[in-house]
Amino acid sequence: MIRNIIFDWSGTLVDDLPAVWQASNHVLSRAGVPEMSLETFRAEFCLPFKGFYDRHVPHIQLPQLEEWFHGHFQHAQDSVTPLPHAREFLEFCRARGVRTFVLSAVPEVHFAVQQARTGFGPFLDRPYLGVWDKRAKIHEILAENALVAAETLFIGDMEHDIETARHGGIGSAAVLTGYNTLPQLRAARPDVIVEHLGELRQLLERHEMRLQPTTPESASHRRPIPTVGAVIFDKRGEVLMLRTHKWSGLWGIPGGKIQFGETSEEALRRELKEETSLDIEDVRFVLVQDCIHSPEFYRDEHFLLLNYVCRATGTDAVQLNDEAVEFRWLPLEEAFKLPLNQPTKVLLDAIAADARFRPTRPQRPLPIHP
Repeated sequence: MIRNIIFDWSGTLVDDLPAVWQASNHVLSRAGVPEMSLETFRAEFCLPFKGFYDRHVPHIQLPQLEEWFHGHFQHAQDSVTPLPHAREFLEFCRARGVRTFVLSAVPEVHFAVQQARTGFGPFLDRPYLGVWDKRAKIHEILAENALVAAETLFIGDMEHDIETARHGGIGSAAVLTGYNTLPQLRAARPDVIVEHLGELRQLLERHEMRLQPTTPESASHRRPIPTVGAVIFDKRGEVLMLRTHKWSGLWGIPGGKIQFGETSEEALRRELKEETSLDIEDVRFVLVQDCIHSPEFYRDEHFLLLNYVCRATGTDAVQLNDEAVEFRWLPLEEAFKLPLNQPTKVLLDAIAADARFRPTRPQRPLPIHP
């Protein structure tokens, strides 16, 4: 049973990725090195971060790099915000009597500002800050606080966090809310990967504060999960594509699970509204797909995918919730050029092959000749 939790800070409890990216690009620029896109930075950044500097700016001494970084970061950190579900998870830990710690590379001066802004301080028993290599600190934390390894869990968003947990002989949970991508986290082999802390809380509640079911029979009770999803066309005849971390950073469509008592169309309207803020009309069923043990999805699942097409009504201004990280409106033929998850590619192929599922493009008015 888990009685102690050690959190990473950045990317696990707070979203500081934009600020760190900006400050890191400032360092690269000052060093005369090309800046990175956000996706390139996520793929390249690592802990201990000296390795990142050694690869990209080996000609600059570390003290100078740190001066450039922290000088810029103190202005950029106004953008740091609590991650979704973080506060609720911390409250859950307090209600259960779980001891909580932070182990982070964040300097104390930045942590003080961020914990005051988030209000997370009262939920944490003790922070360990400014730790470049967490593996060198984990045994000290366990001994200093008399933590039993079998009852302790490390939650983080990077390979280094999982390596630290393994080095300390404790449990590990990886969240997809931070720096590393799903393939990177899978390569680190954590005990469990979750989309966010809200999902981890549900898992712990379901398994009585354990990461895994208490009996083998528990796993045999799993059933396929029915879901709905749709390709949404706008008034220009373009389609909405979303990109999510939980599908390995690939592009797909909005959708989700059918709740008990809902019809599939009711579930579709609700899920699309929650994920995109769009209302829809002209809903048409296209096909059903089995999605079993997909390596593209962040966990092992068996989905029954009910796929539709529909049209956005009124405004086509998209407001994403916390499930997707990016969206694009594109002509159907352009959508095929994106790195798509496999079920979305199957659906788009079906739509492209059958004109009944494609709206008629708006006709341009004929020119009026005098």
